[in-house]
Amino acid sequence: MIPSKKTKDLQVALLKWYDRVKREMPWRRTKDPYLIWVSEIMLQQTQVKTVIPYFERWVKEFPTIQALAGAPESRVLKLWEGLGYYSRARNLRKAAQLVIDQFNCEVPNSLKEIMTLPGVGRYTAGAILSIAYEKKVPVLDGNVKRILSRFFRLNENGGSAASLELLWKKAEEILPGKRTGDFNQALMELGATVCLPSKPGCLFCPLQIDCQARANGEQHIYPPSKPKTMSKKIEVSAGVIWRGGKVYIQQRLKDGLMADLWEFPGGKIESKESPEECLNREIHEELGVEIQIQAKLMTIKHSYTKFRVTLHVYKCRLLKGKIKAVSCQQWKWVDPSLLPQFTFPAANKRIVDLLAFGKKF
Repeated sequence: MIPSKKTKDLQVALLKWYDRVKREMPWRRTKDPYLIWVSEIMLQQTQVKTVIPYFERWVKEFPTIQALAGAPESRVLKLWEGLGYYSRARNLRKAAQLVIDQFNCEVPNSLKEIMTLPGVGRYTAGAILSIAYEKKVPVLDGNVKRILSRFFRLNENGGSAASLELLWKKAEEILPGKRTGDFNQALMELGATVCLPSKPGCLFCPLQIDCQARANGEQHIYPPSKPKTMSKKIEVSAGVIWRGGKVYIQQRLKDGLMADLWEFPGGKIESKESPEECLNREIHEELGVEIQIQAKLMTIKHSYTKFRVTLHVYKCRLLKGKIKAVSCQQWKWVDPSLLPQFTFPAANKRIVDLLAFGKKF
């Protein structure tokens, strides 16, 4: 299909703008498909400023796909700690091993092959192929959806399969024949810095002349909003159990939420149950011992994708009984100074900081 004048104008304007204002990011200094892949996985659901130090530490420890493939999963998870969505890190490691075994250590450069790797969907595949290999493959994230909806005045938000496919088609139609990787990054950059969800900076947008939503004064209603889903609220109690100067920690099971991460024991507060009653019950059920709750250390509120947790944390001591943990892979008594060596869920970071470093909150 021959690009229209409007499409050519969009390509030229966007690339000129990108060359002038693009932000400095460490993954933009390389064409290594492995490093670009790592950055794209880290950037899912995470802001650029948060990702940069994680990316730099990752590259220092796992500079090649071979280094990642050969690393223990526990070390990979530790490097990922704080980014959340730990399945991303597990999938990266599994995919690296597949690249070694099935693709002769080379990240695949075809859409069909690269999408066979764990954790690599259509968006991630498009980003890697276009940026690292200059393949003419589109990307479609939240930023790009918003730009396409406004520029073409499409009443689409990607909320249905048909809507999503239409937006993918539009993203493909506007791709230039050259500098596809830069063009895709420019789209994402524009959405992240100018074409914002609310208060878009239209006066600074390189596409403002041809943007149909702006021409109609409707940029604030495109794309149409998706129905909001209320995140579930969960209240949990956790105990920091002391014995002989050490604290008890346990490793979560391999299946289920936050698999393989370490935690302080406890559980969900049931209806009409106080946090203290919950903790005593959970410790008895999970560990088969009795504890004495000595003091409340802190209350932590943390939001995950589908739920919000309020975590009540107590200092405890072991009263009687021998631990027989039934809901974990393994358990340990650990010197508090060694806790940072273990990978905990994000909500537990404040507990670890208090015990290991004496940080007060």
